[in-house]
Amino acid sequence: MKLGPVAACAALLAVITACGTSTTPSAGGGGGGKIGIDHPRADSDFWNSYIKYVPQLAGELKVDLMPATNSQNDVAKLVNNVQALTGQGAKAIVMAPQDTGAIASTLQQLENKKIPVVTVDTRPDKGKVFMVVRADNRAYGTKACEFLGEKLGGKGKVVQLMGALSSVNGRDRAEAFGECMKTKFPGITVFDEPTEWEGSKAASMLQTRLEQNPDVKGIYMHAGGVHLAPTLQVLKQKGLLVPPEDPKHVFVISNDGIPQEFEAIRKGDIDATVSQPADLYAKYALFYAKAAVDGKTFKPGPTDHDSTIIQLPNGLEDQLPAPLVTKDNVDDQNLWGNQVK
Repeated sequence: MKLGPVAACAALLAVITACGTSTTPSAGGGGGGKIGIDHPRADSDFWNSYIKYVPQLAGELKVDLMPATNSQNDVAKLVNNVQALTGQGAKAIVMAPQDTGAIASTLQQLENKKIPVVTVDTRPDKGKVFMVVRADNRAYGTKACEFLGEKLGGKGKVVQLMGALSSVNGRDRAEAFGECMKTKFPGITVFDEPTEWEGSKAASMLQTRLEQNPDVKGIYMHAGGVHLAPTLQVLKQKGLLVPPEDPKHVFVISNDGIPQEFEAIRKGDIDATVSQPADLYAKYALFYAKAAVDGKTFKPGPTDHDSTIIQLPNGLEDQLPAPLVTKDNVDDQNLWGNQVK
């Protein structure tokens, strides 16, 4: 994904507190202290890609990164891992809490210790954060709605394979998708299936829904990293994994932007995805954690890397770009999913 040019210092005044403090990572030295990082899970192709980017980008940014922990989608493990990292001297923490309502007390403890927190991909419901590095997840749901609505001509049935609604990402995507469908495509019936980000649940729910409604013509997957393989398996079993020009084709749009989704788009198995920038998530999570330790601060406004920082009740959020990927641009080498070895 191409980064915009570094803006002139004066143009950055809306984003940063002092001229000369850039929001673009650079391989500068010095400063700070140890950065602790907890990875949220290792059962998703998206998160495994993110995990691979972290040490590479930590080296480029000269971040003093501690050995990573992995909370395996378990908030209790996340709490314990954070305690261990701070006990080992972490001066800032990078985390990606999957249950965004259950981390508030831990964030309060870190604030009391004056340890800044950067969260990746998820925005905690409560508790102070230095920066949330995330894309606009409501835009994901709206893009998916508009894509399927147009493909179906405003009529028919679609299945929404939702993530966990305990996660702000699951809520944002689901709410935006539902609101868009009601407003723009009232002739489309939406079946909501809460999968809790689990592939096995997605497969079971989709199979049942297709048995009850064999005329379903669209699927929105909240996370290709966990939903893609089971969805394709079910469609194949039902004889529905056919090219887009076949009348039996079920139009599928996803979220993540992993290489497997791109290959499925090329084959015609699915039709689109919204590319979550795993590379930029890692880059800017580490950048902001280092900046926090170095005493830098930021303000709402446009950045010099094609994003916008917005004000939250409990901190700031840098909303990174997340483009729609279809057969027309799936081979764009600027997409991180085409750069993964």
